[in-house]
Amino acid sequence: MKNKIRITKLFSFEMAHALENHDGLCQNIHGHSYKLHVTLIGELAPNGNSPKEGMLLDFSDLKNIVNKHIIEKYDHALVLKSTTPPQVVAVLKQQYQKIEITDYQPTSEQLLLEFVSILQKVLPRNVQLFSLRLCETESSFAEWYRCDNE
Repeated sequence: MKNKIRITKLFSFEMAHALENHDGLCQNIHGHSYKLHVTLIGELAPNGNSPKEGMLLDFSDLKNIVNKHIIEKYDHALVLKSTTPPQVVAVLKQQYQKIEITDYQPTSEQLLLEFVSILQKVLPRNVQLFSLRLCETESSFAEWYRCDNE
């Protein structure tokens, strides 16, 4: 019998967004202190001479992957939907450096799906993404689980 192991690492980043046509305060540009929980699952490979022996994935390797492909792009960025008027985007880009334009409404749910897509492409083959949790506030979060999407 093989044993499956899960590991989780928590990441934090700051990001602003505006939800176009929203019927509440979130239609305005505002920011959040996001918390991203990344959980991987897999089996430990027998590597008697490996410096990573006994690990599913070194936490520092996971940190490097997530930082490179997600955090560097979104930390301290303003994220707007591509239907934001071009003149508004142009004015913002004159003043601010990190503006990300997405094809989707930049909700926690949609961001989470993008993060899933990114991570599934760049994780090592011996591990799978088990779940992601993106906390927008201390009491509000979106979750994705592999088992719900198979």
